[in-house]
Amino acid sequence: MEKQVPGTGKSSFDLIDARELFERLSLEKTSIFVDLGCGRGEYAVEAALRIGEKGAVYAIDLWEEGLVVLGTEAEFRGLPQLKVLAADICETLPLQDQSIDVCFAATVLHDLVREGCADRTLEEARRILRPRGILAIVEFKKFDGHPGPPIDVKLAPDQVEQIVAAHGFTRKEFTEIGPYNYLITFLPSVTRNDG
Repeated sequence: MEKQVPGTGKSSFDLIDARELFERLSLEKTSIFVDLGCGRGEYAVEAALRIGEKGAVYAIDLWEEGLVVLGTEAEFRGLPQLKVLAADICETLPLQDQSIDVCFAATVLHDLVREGCADRTLEEARRILRPRGILAIVEFKKFDGHPGPPIDVKLAPDQVEQIVAAHGFTRKEFTEIGPYNYLITFLPSVTRNDG
């Protein structure tokens, strides 16, 4: 039986200021970007358009129908740098150690916390990020009502920082990227002992 992650297929892309978000991510033409729990892949497509063919974008999700559509769109739009990978982001990611410049998760962390696998995913993010790489987390502001999950599932910025910092990351920047969402970027801590 195929595992189904809660929230699969929903996207926050239409709720956020994409220009502000990608300005903060500072993608370069050679960047290697991974979208964890990519869903329909709007963030991955936008990253691929900004990066160009000298870089790469990996869109990872368990939602195979969404990945088929995303793969077709990437082919139609001439984006060979966009690669879709069917994988469980709560398990070992199919990417090499220290191979990623930006590890991105949009409105996914709250589901990982609820499913009890956030620690595993963040350890994997730490493993695949280059020493100067960025972990970028988009989440819903903690308010009662829609859009987004119930208020008890939403994560306030200090909650995100506490969860992520436990895995060897230091907060870089906090930015509001729309009326409902925020972005927090993190850098791997240089003081962590990985030996």
